[in-house]
Amino acid sequence: QVQLVESGGDLVQPGGSLRLSCAASGFAFSLKDMRWSRQAPGKPRELVAAITWRGSTDYSDSVKGRFTISRDNAKNTVYLQMSSLKPEDTAVYYCEVDVLRVAYWGQGTQVTVSS
Repeated sequence: QVQLVESGGDLVQPGGSLRLSCAASGFAFSLKDMRWSRQAPGKPRELVAAITWRGSTDYSDSVKGRFTISRDNAKNTVYLQMSSLKPEDTAVYYCEVDVLRVAYWGQGTQVTVSS
């Protein structure tokens, strides 16, 4: 079965950096586009970054220039490198994949940006 396990979330000061990881299993990871989204309390989920199976990337305007999505197909893992973090980046971060037209995501990892 499809499994996505996010990790790396933490409490960080404004201006700091974090790297999130998402370990994937149960599907052909190297052939799938992957996404990172986030959800802050009381707000809808927001797509922040995506990477195609070929490695092309795209970002929301809110994180462009600060976040970098990458993947390691040998490790079945997708990453989100976050820098210049702002309090408004505080959210639960999820990695997502569509398999057979069904969207899957993991349990999420909490990122809190606060002084």
